[in-house]
Amino acid sequence: MEPSDALKSYAEEKLERVKKYIDEPIVVQVFLTVEKIRHLAEVTITAKGITIKAAEETNDMYASIDAVSDKIERQLRRFKERIKAHKPAPDARERQVQKSIVEAQSIEEGAQAPVIIKTKSFSMKPMSVEEAVMQMELLHKDFLVYTESSTEKINVVYRRKDGNYGLISPETT
Repeated sequence: MEPSDALKSYAEEKLERVKKYIDEPIVVQVFLTVEKIRHLAEVTITAKGITIKAAEETNDMYASIDAVSDKIERQLRRFKERIKAHKPAPDARERQVQKSIVEAQSIEEGAQAPVIIKTKSFSMKPMSVEEAVMQMELLHKDFLVYTESSTEKINVVYRRKDGNYGLISPETT
């Protein structure tokens, strides 16, 4: 939807509160969607190499903005100590990564080459296992591929069905 000036200023005012949790410049994206009586507010915040996402849906856009800003603030408050203690890695160690989504082919169709239907590139900064778990929780993902800051190797941390976390780490031979 195309938001009114009053709605824009209300969202800006509500999200202004996150500044007290993050010191450096941050990028905030707000998506407002209306479908019949569903009013959805989605917020993505990027700062200090950490991305936080939240979404809330109500039958009033102002209530959705209130709820999503409260959710973001709770997440930031919960991870404030880790975020404050985090020291960004030098940019020289950051890797550029490309993610591709491949179209699934059924077995009956034969052995055709997979078709890439979506590609996304992003920077991947080195981090510890704890930071990777925190980032995965903030993004509400089931797994995260990252570079281990101490070994410079690409690892995968994932959420197990029992609620714990797993780590896939390459072995050196």
